[in-house]
Amino acid sequence: MRVFGVDPGLTRCGFGVVDGGPGRTVRPIAVDVVRTPADEDLALRLLQLSDAVERWLDRYEPQVVAIERVFSQHNVRTAMGTAQAGGVVALSAARRGLPVVFHTPSEVKAAVTGSGRADKAQVTAMVTKLLGLKTAPKPADAADALALAICHLWRAPMRSRLEEAQARAAEIARTHRARLAQAGAKAPATPTATRPTARAKAAAATPTGAASTKAVSTKAVSTKAVSTKAVSTKAVSTRTVSTRAASTGATSARAVSGEAVSTEAVPAEAAAAEVASTDVASAEAANTGGKTQ
Repeated sequence: MRVFGVDPGLTRCGFGVVDGGPGRTVRPIAVDVVRTPADEDLALRLLQLSDAVERWLDRYEPQVVAIERVFSQHNVRTAMGTAQAGGVVALSAARRGLPVVFHTPSEVKAAVTGSGRADKAQVTAMVTKLLGLKTAPKPADAADALALAICHLWRAPMRSRLEEAQARAAEIARTHRARLAQAGAKAPATPTATRPTARAKAAAATPTGAASTKAVSTKAVSTKAVSTKAVSTKAVSTRTVSTRAASTGATSARAVSGEAVSTEAVPAEAAAAEVASTDVASAEAANTGGKTQ
């Protein structure tokens, strides 16, 4: 690839042509500085610069034109003149259908020296070394033009890959948005039914009869518990009545035998024993009477 590097300026405009080979190999083709009188009319100075650019484009036939971008200048007049000179070069390249690329000074310094804050002396020394020049190009505008061409040769592959990646990402984004719009147009207007919850699924899976049986069984268990309690209470009451009856029987037997009956409460076991003794005595008396008769 052959690159035409331009360090724009009205008083001094640096031109440099460099060929790029495989890898990072570079070879110098031409370098020069175009000057215009500072006391001449601005339009005439721009015309002289445009004619010089046309001659270089015709002679060396570059494939790309690399121009230094005006980044910042404290002197507004100088910045305006630099921008106007860069515009003339870009216009001449555009008329021939050549691609025009702008690089900032920090990009050029970083590509050539490895530091974006390198001074002009460092840039000139590295350009001389990289291109294998016997003498350093002078003035500094010529060295800057060659540095611009080297910067583009080394950064162009990376920049092209980055631009391709950005273009693919933009195309994917457009396709995705189109699909979303198409899906939204095909979607029904009515709202979709909500998904049933886990509790609703469980209730739907459980048969109605099973739920009724469970309720009936619970009621039966409760009824059984109540009945058991009632039976237990009844049994306790029956035992109490029996004890009282035994006590009453014992009292009656004592009365028949002519014994004195105490009004104190007699335990159930003692009363039962006395009843048994009274029954035995009565039975013996009855047998004795029968024999006498």
